[in-house]
Amino acid sequence: MDWFEKCSQAAEYLRKRLSSVPRVAVVLGSGLGFLESQVEGPTTIEYVDIPGFAVSTVPGHSGRLVVGTLSGTPVMLFCGRVHLYEGHPPQVVTMQVRTAGLLGVKAVLLTNAAGGLDPLWTPGEIMLITDHINLQGVNVLCGPQEPRFGERFVDLTDAYDAELRTLVRRHARQAGFSLREGVYLGLLGPSYETRAEIRMFRQWGVDAVGMSTVQEAIAARQLGMKVLGFSVVTNLAAGVSAGKLSHDEVKETAGRVQKRFSQLLAASVGIVDQAVRTR
Repeated sequence: MDWFEKCSQAAEYLRKRLSSVPRVAVVLGSGLGFLESQVEGPTTIEYVDIPGFAVSTVPGHSGRLVVGTLSGTPVMLFCGRVHLYEGHPPQVVTMQVRTAGLLGVKAVLLTNAAGGLDPLWTPGEIMLITDHINLQGVNVLCGPQEPRFGERFVDLTDAYDAELRTLVRRHARQAGFSLREGVYLGLLGPSYETRAEIRMFRQWGVDAVGMSTVQEAIAARQLGMKVLGFSVVTNLAAGVSAGKLSHDEVKETAGRVQKRFSQLLAASVGIVDQAVRTR
């Protein structure tokens, strides 16, 4: 399978449909699609119409691309993603990010709904991802080497751009916005973690767990894109929370934080756009 050609075909299709390509793209995770309605002057393209794109089977992922402006900043918004646990290979999971990179997008903001491991945190916290651990059992860079995407042995020392994190952290502080920071652990899913697993992950220094993001971050860095990551802590993980875990809780909590998260993400898009424009 020639994944570079597949991504190139998708990029060419979008290039013909769009009047211009923003410098910044955002991938929205479970329950975070409310940002779609805030895009001004939108051009909306359904995933099913984009060559090679898969459509998510998970509730809370609308499955469309929206391109317009967010608080005055041009943005490419991927409203929903597909996951490894849906049966897709990592090359399909990362098609959105890779297609954006081939179009000329310079930076991507990856968002997700995650389980929090710190008992002092509460559902609704927003975490700026400082680093990740990949326990999904796969890596999008495995397989035949494809130099057109970039180097095979990608340096992930600073996977989540330190300068951009500093700028976003500074904005949050000045705006009086509570912003956590921590390490995200990517798991395969779709089952939630056991109590024993969560105890082990806490000993590793993990702050939030989820089932996405890490493959996209790797693919973006291979293409030389800047990466920022945000986790909305929609529930406390097994053994931290007294209740049972459910996807309905994830969507409900994401809905409750939509105003705060929308404000932070819109500001972050502008911050990132300014940063990559001046580099």
